[in-house]
Amino acid sequence: MSLAGIGIIIFLLLIILSNAIKVLREYERGVIFRLGRLIGAKGPGIILLIPIVDRMIRVDLRTITFDVPPQDVITRDNVSVKVNAVVYFRVMDPNKAIVAVANFFEATSQIAQTTLRSVLGQVDLDELLSNREKINQELQKIIDHQTEPWGIKVSVVEVKNVDLPPEMTRAIARQAEAERERRSKIIHAEGEFQASKKLAEAAHVISSEAGALQLRYMQTLTEISVNKGSTIIFPMPIDLLEPLIKKIASDKT
Repeated sequence: MSLAGIGIIIFLLLIILSNAIKVLREYERGVIFRLGRLIGAKGPGIILLIPIVDRMIRVDLRTITFDVPPQDVITRDNVSVKVNAVVYFRVMDPNKAIVAVANFFEATSQIAQTTLRSVLGQVDLDELLSNREKINQELQKIIDHQTEPWGIKVSVVEVKNVDLPPEMTRAIARQAEAERERRSKIIHAEGEFQASKKLAEAAHVISSEAGALQLRYMQTLTEISVNKGSTIIFPMPIDLLEPLIKKIASDKT
């Protein structure tokens, strides 16, 4: 046999060995088909295949992150918004992921988009903006249930952005401003109410004690006498002069 013939045989053997020996990583599985029939998933490590007879499809078991494109959604209260989300899923059963659906990634993507429009169309805008966690859990539950027959596990669904039309943004801003003003007025009214209660209690104490009113007048005189550059006209209550009047009257008698 010539050297050329030996070279051709060696080359063919190398091709057969490269097709017969496969190395799978820790996060990979190989779904084996033998003459078109499913043998099962194998790996990780070295996989031996029968050339021409066996065919292997690699399946990645790591978590896949998929960005759902922005979807036009009309909420239950007839507000048109654009919403996008992110979906985290992974293959749990490689056999089902290859046999049960033609393209599990594309199928999961389509299910996520239709479910996002369907679920968000059943909630009000206020609920969409304020109760995001509950909506995320509902989306995850529905999508995971639909992809379970394909051997796919949807672990997390998160609504990322909610784009509002300009007129709705302005309306929400006006509503927030009105709410802040309402709270400010309520706080101010509560302060006035508490102050009036304290003043009423103080007036009750002063009216019930004969000397309390006189002490209050004396304290007020002391406070305003600090400023010596001004003339102060201070009305003298008759109650302060009553002891003096009684004294004069008693002396005359």
